Amino acid sequence: MDLAIRGVRVIDGSGGPSYRADVGLDGGRISAIRREGEPALSAARTVDAQGLALSPGFIDMHAHSDLALLRDPAHEAKAAQGVTLEVLGQDGLSYAPVDDATLTEVRQAITGWNGGEPGDTSVDFDWRTVGEYLDRLDRGIAVNAAYLVPQGTVRMYAVGWDDRPATPAELARMRQLVAEGLEQGAVGMSSGLTYTPGMYAGDAELTELCRVVARYGGYYCPHHRSYGAGALKAYEEMVGLAREAGCALHLAHATMNFGVNKGKAPDLLALLDTALDAGADISLDTYPYTPGCTTLVAMLPSWASEGGPEAVLARLQDEECAEKIRHHLEEIGSDGCHGVPIEWDTVEVSGVSDRGLGSCVGTTVQELAEARGEAPWATARRLLIDDRLGSMILQHVGHEENVRQIMRHRVHTGGSDGILQGHKPHPRAYGTFPQYLGRYARELGILSLEEAVAHLTSRPAARLRLPDRGLVREGYRADLVLFDPETVAAGSTFEAPRTLPAGIPYVLIDGRFVIEDGSRTDVLAGRSVRRTPA
Repeated sequence: MDLAIRGVRVIDGSGGPSYRADVGLDGGRISAIRREGEPALSAARTVDAQGLALSPGFIDMHAHSDLALLRDPAHEAKAAQGVTLEVLGQDGLSYAPVDDATLTEVRQAITGWNGGEPGDTSVDFDWRTVGEYLDRLDRGIAVNAAYLVPQGTVRMYAVGWDDRPATPAELARMRQLVAEGLEQGAVGMSSGLTYTPGMYAGDAELTELCRVVARYGGYYCPHHRSYGAGALKAYEEMVGLAREAGCALHLAHATMNFGVNKGKAPDLLALLDTALDAGADISLDTYPYTPGCTTLVAMLPSWASEGGPEAVLARLQDEECAEKIRHHLEEIGSDGCHGVPIEWDTVEVSGVSDRGLGSCVGTTVQELAEARGEAPWATARRLLIDDRLGSMILQHVGHEENVRQIMRHRVHTGGSDGILQGHKPHPRAYGTFPQYLGRYARELGILSLEEAVAHLTSRPAARLRLPDRGLVREGYRADLVLFDPETVAAGSTFEAPRTLPAGIPYVLIDGRFVIEDGSRTDVLAGRSVRRTPA
């Protein structure tokens, strides 16, 4: 065998009791498991794992590493957490399928998420289709990656930025693009229904696209229309839509935020349990933190974003339009802010595209406005214009009791929703998985360690329909994590968000060390993980 891991506590991903064993790897797979008292394994190399636990590699069900995997070969933000597979193409906006014009538009629209704005040469955008993007990943990346066809990008490509129903020809084109993406290896389709232009799609349009996804055995992953005033209605809408289409449903970052939803996690879970008991195929992911993270421009009402980024900037520079935007934001509650009037003291600037605006980072819009002696909207408006819509924010609107209750649900999985851009990113990008193991399992006991590992491994592998990942079993892929149950912890904080975790000394992908003795190696063992044919 290539490697024997000796005396390790195996937490196999099933949720069942852990056990002591030696685990042998050969040819990138788990070749043998010998429990205590069984014959020892012989291998070219051994690792003494006394005091460590061995689990399957963690699967990040909601990642925004679409360009980071190409730009940053080390990718320590995820590799050091024990993540061995990320699901990209989230929230309905990513970089395939596109034509030249759509690529330029989407690069500008989500530069706050991923960088890569027009003019950035750090990534060679030498793909246009989903298959070509996956082929680009196959040249070698830090961790494995699966991809969701982004419905907002598809609508941008086929319809443009208009707030109107698609014509029959446009709908047919969107169905074709989704089908082609799935045929080329995408595992499903995502939506960002508080982001333009995806949010302009009605339920009938989304249902038709989900029928295509269902035909290929994929799943639908919506960032739905509200996490605030209309949250329960928005969840109910997605459950009904997916059931109408006969499509599996995975609810992205399934939170209940803002003051209107304090203590309402049981209402969401009851809704899901009713649907599950009736036969619906539903799963969800969450991150173990209370603040959210998005772009500042996403807060604007949807009508203000019709026509694309340049049209938004033009409206912001027009006094009458800008006042109308302020009225919707502060007094009505825009759909971009989930139907809740914005509270500027909860909106913290976490990143800017223009480095000259770096002094804004780490400060709320309310604090910036007070320092400048102006109204908060004047500050936010100026920042949007000066940063050309590239500013990122943390929105402090979550509730700890909701986070804890949702993470215990029977269909819960882990997703970082990690934005790696910006001067002060959300610490979830660097800390989600050790945060589950350290704080919520070991310290708080919200989940047992075995339960937490199952949530992060076998459950997401089942959603992705991966027959040889997510469990420690003979014949399964050797994507594995060795961690210390007594010390594993997130190092990242809101003050120091890029701090790497503690207690994860070894991570293997394809049986090769990407983290060894706590340090990143130069191994690029990751590849695309493509949809298993239905």
